[in-house]
Amino acid sequence: MRPARALIDLDALRHNYDLARHTSQTRALAVVKADAYGHGAVRCAQALEPTADGFAVACIEEALELRDAGIRSPILLLEGFFEASELELIVKHDLWCVVHADWQIDAIERVRLKAPLTLWLKVDSGMHRVGLDSAAYKQGWQRLRASRNVKGIVLMSHFARADELNQPYTQKQLEVVQSIRGASQAAISVCNSPAILGWPQVLQAHHHTDWVRPGIMLYGASPFEHPQGLASRLKPVMRVTSRIIAVRDLPAGEPIGYGARFVSGRPTRVGVVAMGYADGYPRHAPSGTPVRVNGQPTVLIGRVSMDMLTIDLSDLPDSGVGCEVELWGGDVSINEVALQAGTIPYQLLCNLKRVHRIYTLQ
Repeated sequence: MRPARALIDLDALRHNYDLARHTSQTRALAVVKADAYGHGAVRCAQALEPTADGFAVACIEEALELRDAGIRSPILLLEGFFEASELELIVKHDLWCVVHADWQIDAIERVRLKAPLTLWLKVDSGMHRVGLDSAAYKQGWQRLRASRNVKGIVLMSHFARADELNQPYTQKQLEVVQSIRGASQAAISVCNSPAILGWPQVLQAHHHTDWVRPGIMLYGASPFEHPQGLASRLKPVMRVTSRIIAVRDLPAGEPIGYGARFVSGRPTRVGVVAMGYADGYPRHAPSGTPVRVNGQPTVLIGRVSMDMLTIDLSDLPDSGVGCEVELWGGDVSINEVALQAGTIPYQLLCNLKRVHRIYTLQ
């Protein structure tokens, strides 16, 4: 059987969730959209349900997968509903729903539902992706409060630049939310992972009834480009490994792999690893990207292909066929791999596929 594996540490997942809730001192929705960022939404939700305040997914298909698996905690649909016909399913399965557009408010007012909805009404405080502007928000809030189909509303927004710790735009967005909240003391939800970890002044504006939405931090990856205090306390949840399946000894001056992008500058011992871009390893990871072989550091050499990649074993004479190779996880930082490949850890985790997951939980 092909040796590519993703080892999922559910105890680390619980640790990271607890860090989010302890740091924020408020309620936390664990974001498990995109199959829990490639970690497996059902297994992650099952591990977190005993302590989690609820979950967040992108769409109703993801929510129904959790309900079918027996998850009974609150589940929020972050993109809301795409068609008015979904509202009956939302009620049937007791889901919470984001509302971000006038047409959704129109649909809620027109429909006849068997039970009222819990809604998260989204204001566009500066992300300029989805959400009502400030003027439209106040009108939308009043319309929903007057509807027999609504039992509760949370004021929601999303930060665009919270991963930039010296960027004042986050504070400006918070001021928009606070101006709308005003004297109503409505529950708010604005904090994503970088805001939880890096913006204590934003957390100070929260009340105990508010919500945070930890995402990438749950899985042990930092949302920041540079080291950050709280992020250093995160534990990686996913450790991706495979094994060496062939070894070649090449003289100096020999090209390796597609495009001859790497030419050996010395006699080189090359290890071939069963891992490629079809598994989710980034094709654009350059020579020099770190890996570990049986715990010993070395680097990628040559271009990543669909099913295989090559690494330098010249300084690891005891390594050969069958040796374990860590691509990211405990010793190899996923942030470093992402940086080398010109991408972000979110994409590496979400792109993982064709790799057998193995879960551990004490």
